[in-house]
Amino acid sequence: MLGDSLARSMSDKKIRVLIAKPGLDGHDRGAKVIARALRDAGMEVIYTGLRQTPEMIASAAVQEDVDVIGLSILSGAHNALCPRLMELLREKGMNDVTVLIGGIIPEADIPALKKGGIAEVFLPGTSTQDIVEFIRKRFPATQRA
Repeated sequence: MLGDSLARSMSDKKIRVLIAKPGLDGHDRGAKVIARALRDAGMEVIYTGLRQTPEMIASAAVQEDVDVIGLSILSGAHNALCPRLMELLREKGMNDVTVLIGGIIPEADIPALKKGGIAEVFLPGTSTQDIVEFIRKRFPATQRA
């Protein structure tokens, strides 16, 4: 009986996603669109706002116990910000968090980002449904809207 209850509560768990805008870029419309789409898909979304440092993002991820971190980067600083965030997450024992980035990312930079631990890079024009589906495939046992 207790096992059934535990299994039910595990399957009812919503995917927790932290959306952040690292660096000095002040354009957050895309991040807000993604946050809304993920929320509409039944995920629990925490939006940290503009001008977040990797330290602030890692700290929020720990405090909120998130499954996914989504970064929106339009400034070109992804090669500095992403490795630093991944380093901080490892230091904090968050090795199982899925980190996604979207924005203006040159194709040539994507292999190094993925090698550094970024799960996926979503470029301009990616549908919000593709992002939702990618996340759901990573967490198949969680609640669906």
